[in-house]
Amino acid sequence: MSEDQVRICVVGDELVAGLGDARGLGWVGRVTARTRTETPMLVAPLAVPDETSTALAARWETECARRFGRHTTNRLVVGLGATDLREGLSLARSRLNLANILDAARSARIECFVVGPPPRPDVDPDALGSLSQAFADVSSRRQVPYVETFAPLRTHDQWHADVAAGDGTHPGQAGYGLLAWLVLHNGWHEWLGVAQD
Repeated sequence: MSEDQVRICVVGDELVAGLGDARGLGWVGRVTARTRTETPMLVAPLAVPDETSTALAARWETECARRFGRHTTNRLVVGLGATDLREGLSLARSRLNLANILDAARSARIECFVVGPPPRPDVDPDALGSLSQAFADVSSRRQVPYVETFAPLRTHDQWHADVAAGDGTHPGQAGYGLLAWLVLHNGWHEWLGVAQD
């Protein structure tokens, strides 16, 4: 196996799988399609619907270890959702869970990139804003890139219209396009060390 190959595991909830996207791409597929690398890049979305950060922290290493190689450049993208709020996890617990993921990855020399939770109509927006800020703080303290999706989309008409047109909770093509745009324009290419299209 080439030591130049990049393997990226993307862990998170159903948003990582693109639930609701008629094209089946989600934000992960759209970001991958817009990423040009000189070396082969394998992107493995590893989604579990309605997953809390506690469950995510418990599974990511085992799942990613099966995709990472001993002689490849291994990277981790953490796509966070709003399930912690719906399941009643405290802000402190959510912070600790993300911190544990990032710290364990750093110990294994795996570079991380974090995508925060976008707005959802079934959770309190102020609480979700606070959760996103907490995740951003944990990431910042560890010098890990964090993409804020809640604040830019909180009052975005196209986002809310796209969610309403689907199942009322998850975005469709337009919404995933917005998430992909935010990722691509908030440090993605710099994190990978590649040129932007």
